[in-house]
Formats: sequence, structure tokens, C-alpha cells
Amino acid sequence: MSYAGTHRAWATWTAHQLQRHGCRTDLLRWDPPPGVPLNVLLSELLLVPGRVLLLLDEGYLRLGHRTEDEWAGALADVVAPRLDRFAAVDLSTRALPASAAVLGPPALRDLDPAEALRRLLAALGLEHTEPDAEEDVPVAPRFPDAPPAVWNVPRRNFRFPGRDPVLEELHALFESGGPAGARVALRGISGVGKSQIVIEYAHRFANEYDVVWWISASFRATARQQFADLADRLQLTDARALGERVRAVREALRTGRRRWLLIVDSADDMEQVDDLLPASGGHVAITTLTRGWAASGGVAEIQVDRFTRAESVSYARRHVERLTDEEAGQLAEAVEDFPLLLGQTAAWLEANSPVPAADYIARLRGADADVIGIQVSSDYPIGFRTSWAITLDSLEQDNPKTTELLRLFALFSPGSIPVRQLQHARPGDLPPHLAELAADPVRWQNALARLAESTAVRRDFVQTSDGDSYVDSVEMHRLYHRFLRRTLSPADRDELSAVACRVLVSADPQRPSDVHAWPTYAGLLPHLYPSGALESAEDSVRELVLNCIEYLRLRDEESTGLTLCEQVLARWRVRLPPTHPSMLVLVHQHANMLRRCGRYREAEAVGRAVVEQLEYERAPDDADLLRAQVGLGGTLMALGLFEEAHQVCDRVWRAYDALEGPEAPHTQSSLHNLGVALGLLGRYLEAAAVHRELLAVRQRLLRPNHRLTLLTGLAHARSLRLLGRHREAAGLQDTNTRLHREAMGEYHTQTLLALHNQALCLRRSGDYEGAGDLLSGLVEQCGQLQGARHPMTLMIQADHASFLSSHGDLRKAADLTLLVAEDYRHLLGEDHPNTVGVQGNLGLVHWRLGDHAEGLRLVEQALRGMTAALGADHPWTLGCALNAAAVRRLSGRAEEAAAGRKDTLRRARGAVDDGHPLLLACVESLATAADAPPYWDFEPQPI
Repeated sequence: MSYAGTHRAWATWTAHQLQRHGCRTDLLRWDPPPGVPLNVLLSELLLVPGRVLLLLDEGYLRLGHRTEDEWAGALADVVAPRLDRFAAVDLSTRALPASAAVLGPPALRDLDPAEALRRLLAALGLEHTEPDAEEDVPVAPRFPDAPPAVWNVPRRNFRFPGRDPVLEELHALFESGGPAGARVALRGISGVGKSQIVIEYAHRFANEYDVVWWISASFRATARQQFADLADRLQLTDARALGERVRAVREALRTGRRRWLLIVDSADDMEQVDDLLPASGGHVAITTLTRGWAASGGVAEIQVDRFTRAESVSYARRHVERLTDEEAGQLAEAVEDFPLLLGQTAAWLEANSPVPAADYIARLRGADADVIGIQVSSDYPIGFRTSWAITLDSLEQDNPKTTELLRLFALFSPGSIPVRQLQHARPGDLPPHLAELAADPVRWQNALARLAESTAVRRDFVQTSDGDSYVDSVEMHRLYHRFLRRTLSPADRDELSAVACRVLVSADPQRPSDVHAWPTYAGLLPHLYPSGALESAEDSVRELVLNCIEYLRLRDEESTGLTLCEQVLARWRVRLPPTHPSMLVLVHQHANMLRRCGRYREAEAVGRAVVEQLEYERAPDDADLLRAQVGLGGTLMALGLFEEAHQVCDRVWRAYDALEGPEAPHTQSSLHNLGVALGLLGRYLEAAAVHRELLAVRQRLLRPNHRLTLLTGLAHARSLRLLGRHREAAGLQDTNTRLHREAMGEYHTQTLLALHNQALCLRRSGDYEGAGDLLSGLVEQCGQLQGARHPMTLMIQADHASFLSSHGDLRKAADLTLLVAEDYRHLLGEDHPNTVGVQGNLGLVHWRLGDHAEGLRLVEQALRGMTAALGADHPWTLGCALNAAAVRRLSGRAEEAAAGRKDTLRRARGAVDDGHPLLLACVESLATAADAPPYWDFEPQPI
């Protein structure tokens, strides 16, 4: 079978069908070299035995710049006499030349698969039989006219310039990965056509996949949103949290049976998107400027270079038919075979046919574009600036309004310029001449078409339900985007920035907490910086920026949120006083993002500075002050400063209770925080009373399965467990977990916390098998969802390690406990209660492994550290004291151990209520004076 590379899908489907009907097939991509007569090339096809099937279309016939006359002669001389050897099918979208009629090729396009197969077999004189069922074949190519069910790849470029060797290398690397899949990075400087290659690959090999999904990776938040959108298309989950949806997609691709291809475009910063990609199971194509992917291991690399001179000449002649071979060669030389620039210059020549090619090429070679002030890397041709300057100048002379629209595009992110929003902007958002253009649909579409033809702009169409389509956005090449921005004068940039900001403000739903508005905010985020929104003095634009930050907070995108906060702070600090309302909201969000990213000391410094300033200037019940105190209280809890955190939380709750009433949302939230602070202080009975009171309020005011009601139910069950009422806690937590799963999904962060508490309830109730299974699964799930060093992940790992130490593999427990201790030290510091407590757990493991010296050292160190951090009467300290007394007795220090046990019992009677497991353990240890080994393990609490 002889086929054009663009019809690889038809070739593989045809080969598969013929093989099912008993034929052996060989695929030969048709790539006629210049200068060799068609008669010779067609005759060479007869040198191999068997029939020759030509898959014809207009592209096949044009390859090698062959004319209709050449084909007519070759078909008459070579094919007509040997119709016993030659056959053909018609894949064209318009009529083939009359000379092809000698083959009588049946048309296969726009048919159902059964009819296409019938015509194919008839053309070859094969009998139509019913072979084995398709399911018997491990991987069967899909019918080419039936695209993958899940698909979002940009439209195919029907002027794609070949690149067949790169496409075949990419396909071979993917195939070499086998069932485990493969990752391949296409690396090259900007403008060599990496994105165009992967678009063509997706279309050319589409029938080998069930899922093909495009991700623009230049902006992390957008990339994560696009990846998470795949959850809906795969019908995986209706969860809100972005992390849950990302995890669900990643797991479905890794473990499912679908054949999938992910295209990650412009992934120059590997850390931005590597956590999205499934570990195995499919194909990932990455376009990048850097070597980072290949250097990381597990990613093959294809170096994408400029065109060869032959490719350049072929491209130029195919796009500008009036060019001779010599002129095409001169153009290729002038642009140094640079693909993006060759496309730019060919488009200009095609649009300006009266201009002799020689004159234009001379301008490229001799004109001086330095007057524009554009600086480019030495990697790029000298004609780079000149050609685009000529294009922009021509466009401005012929279409000034279209040129103004193009310049406005430079104030948006190049990856997805929102032309639909521009077209439907509010009256007054656009300047009059652009508003006039947008109001005329025909002129608007013509302007976009003109830009697509003449510049580095690609239109992204959306298909409507009635079959129509419209341009939703356009993509501009990053090089051209930078070029345009640098051609703008400061005055022009300010004027266009104001326009862009007005358009973005109009698109702001002003509801960052509304799940249905989240895709809109994901689309707005990339435009904040290029539009100048971060520098704007307009209140409405500042509100837009703050809404985007709040969206990131609600979506648990703290890393991206922190970066945006810091960018905005750098600009607003020089424009706004510290107590400006917008500045206070921003600083509050900044401290919040710092805390969520584990940068607690920085969050504390930011929070204390704001609280101190507001305490000096405002009344105690001022709303801004209370909000700042709420943030500071959370940071203090994370830092282990539990007593101060309790004081702050208590003060805030009392203020809200007096100001808004006991059932107001702010009062409820601050009461929850107070309960958490009491629990961290070891005042479990008071904490349980607070959570029980709040649960009654929320059950009455909110739905039983409302997120906040479930959160309070979880906190109440946890408090009961910490009180030692294990079976009661287990019953409540079982119901709470079921409601979490039903209302919030299996992988929501809050659901995982509910499962975690359930696992600990099961362990303390004696169901060790159930507890172990739950903890083991949670370690993996939370690590994937939150990251290896997230506080929640470390908490669950610490509890899993403690479980293994008592009921599982001691060596594995030692390794995991050491890992958690090191991560806590890195995240929280040497003296934090969590770091100290896990070090004590490590001491227990060493003791059980027989390393008594190291066990004794770590247990004693934990007691000293916990006493310094929380005082001698905190339950965590008392647990460390129990362990220290046990190891002292077993080390021959009986009198010291007995004194320690007496002191611990005395303190425990004042710290916990009668019947608490800690008190019972103190009584038993003193009464029996047994030589029992240490066993009281530390449990970090969620903050």
C-alpha cells in the first residue's frame, strides 16, 4: 500500500482490514524525490510481488510538486497496462483528476465503516467474509472517519510541511514503550514547529487512541485545570477540588484499558506539570525548550531542528505556487530555513502577489529592522525582525482596524487570546473603531481570517450543537507576541492595557466560591500579567485580581496562589497604604498561602505585622482585624504555639459572638477554630463539648450532608476518640465517613481526613486488619493528592508507621518513621511538637528492634523536647514520660523510673478526666511496676 503521510490512519485501518481477510500487507509512505520521473517511481512499485494499492487524494498527487500532466502520462504509461497489479481507493475531499479514472478508485470517505470495507474489498476483488470478531484482536485501529471519543486537539494544519521522519521517530519511540507506555520530549528553540508536529501526530495517528488530550503547560493553573477537565469527559468524578479531579484522571489513565495520548505543549518548566502525568500506561508527547525532561530520566528526546533546505523549498513552493525552485531556495536561504519565519514570509508573498518575489527577498536580506528596537537571540535568523516588521507594516496600510485588533492581542496571554469575549464586550469596553468591527460579524470573522493568514496566529474553533462553528480564541506564537509588545509605545501600551483590563473585568463572574464559575477564572488567570491588571489602579480590576486569588485558594492551588500574591504585593505596596481594604485582603491571602505551602514562619511574620498595625488603628471588633486574627491563629497552631493560638481563637470567637450573634457563619467558623485549639492543648473534654455544640447548630441550620456539618461531625468524632471513647467515636465516624463519600467523593481532602480518623478508631477499638488496610491506602492516596511533604501526608504516614511498629513490619516502620521525622524537621523545625513526637516514635521502634541505646536516647530526647515545647502537663508530654519511665526501668534505673511514674500519674490526674486511657496507663504502670516495654505512641493532629 502506497499512501501519503497525512493518511497514515487510513493506511493502518486498510492494512488491518485486509489482514483480517487473509492478505499480507506492507506500508510504503509515498515521498517522491524531486527530479525522478513519475514513470520510474511507479514502475519501482512493481518490483515487489503482489498487488499495489494506491491511497489517492489531492495531497498524494501533489507530493514532489508533480503536475496533473505528469500524473496523466505516468498513469497512462505505467498503470493502465498493469491494472492486474494496480488498484486504488479515493480518499480525497474533492474530485480527483480525470486521469485517475483509469484506476476506477472507489471513494471511502464519509461512509460508515461497513460500506467503506465493502468498497475496499470490491476494488481488490476480495470476497467479503465475516472474520474473527474484532475483540479477538488486541489493538484494532479505529475507522479513520470516527475520531477518538475524547479529543480536544487543535484543528489540523492542512499545509503541514512534511516532517515525516520526526513523526515516524516519535511513533517508533511510543511503540517501543509497549504496555508500560512512553514519554517523549520534542526539544528545540521556539519557532521550529514543535507544536505543529504534535498536532499533526495526533491527527495522523488518531485511530490508534481512545483518548487524545491537549494541555497548554505554559501556565500551571491552566494546565491543571485542563488536565482536571478530562475527569468530566471520562465520567470519573463530580468532585469540586482540583486535586481530587487531577488524581482521578491520573489513576484512570494509569490503570485503565483506554489507549491514550497526552500532549503537553510548552512544558519548559518540568516542575510545573510533572506531577500531573501518569506514571505509566499510555503515551505523553511533550514540547519544550529545555533539556530538563530528558535529563530527568524516563523521557526520550527528539531534537527538532530547522527545515532542511529541501523541506524549505518544498514548503515555500507548496504555499506560494508562483515561486520557482530558484526563488524558493533564495527565500529559504534568506530566512535560514527557520520554519516559523518561512511560514511568515510565504504568507506575505501569497497575500501580496503583485510584489515580485525577488524584491521581497532583497528586502529581507538588506532591510534594517533595528530601528524597531527588537532584540532576538543569535539562534534566530537576521531576517526574523525584518520579515515581521514588513508584515505588520503591510497589514497596517491595508487594514488599520485589523492591525489595532492584533496589537490588542499582545495584551493577553498568547496561549489563548479570548476573542469571543472581545467580540461580545460591553458597550464602552472597546475603543469605538474596534467596537464597530466587533459589532459586524462578517467583518470580525474576516479580520480574524486575515490575521490567521498573515501572522503567527491560529484560530481555535468551537462547534455548536446545530453544526455551526465560531472562533472562541486565538493562539499567537510566543515569539510574535513578544515582538508585538515591544513595538508598542508606552502610551499605546497603557491605552491597550486599559481596554484589556475592562474586557477581563466584564468576564469576571464575581463569584469565586461558585464551582460553576471556576472554569472562567482558570481562563482569566493567564491574562492578569500581560494585560497589566496587576498594576492597574482601578478598583474593579483589583477586585478581579483578588477574586482570582480567592479562586486559587478555594481550589487548593496554594503554590500558584502564593506566586500570584507575591507578584501583586510587589506592585501594590508602592501604590497603596498598608491598611487599604484591597491591601488587607491581599496580605491575608498571602499569609494563608504561605501557611498552606508550609512556610509557617513567614506566614507568622506577615500575620503578626498586620494584626499589630490594625490593633493600633482599629477597634477590637473591626472586621479587618478579626479576619487578620483568624489567619494568625491558624498559623500559630501550625507552628505549635498552641496556647497563644487558643488565646487568639477565643478572643475572635467572643468578638464575633457579640457582634454577629451565636449562629452567624463567622461565629460558627471561629468556634470551630477554638475547638481545634483546645484539642491541640490536650483539653479534650472541652474540645468535645465545643464541637458537640457546634454540630447541633450546623445540623439545625445547614443540611446534614453540608460540607461544614460533616467537618464538625468529624471533629466531634475525633475529640471522642482522643477522650478514649473509642467505640462511640468509631460508630459516629463510620456514619460520618459514609456521608463524606456520598456528598464529597472518595478523594476529597476532607473525605481522606474522615477515613484517617476512622482508621484510628478501628485501631484503638482492636480492628487491626481494618485499620491497617485503611492506613496503607490513605498513605498512597494522600501522597498523590497532596504531595509527599504536605502536613496531611506526613500525619497519615506517621500514624501508619506507628501502626506498623505495633502490628506489622518493624523494619518498614523504622524507615517510614525516620522519613517522616526528617520531613517534619525540614517543614516545621527541630523543636516543633510534631518533630519531637515522631522522634519519640522512632525511639520506640529502635527499642523493639533491639537497639536499646538508640531507643533510650531518642525517648529521653522526646521527653525533653515535648516538655520544652508544651510543658510538663500536656498529654503528649505525659505520653513521652510514660515511655521514658519504661526504658529507664528496663535499663536498670528502677528508682528513677518509679519516681517518674509517680510524677506522671500526678500530672495526668490534672490533665485528663477519669477513665482516659492515658490515666489508666499511668495507674497500671505504677501499680504493677512491670517490666513492660514502652508503647505509648505519638499521634500528630490535623491543623
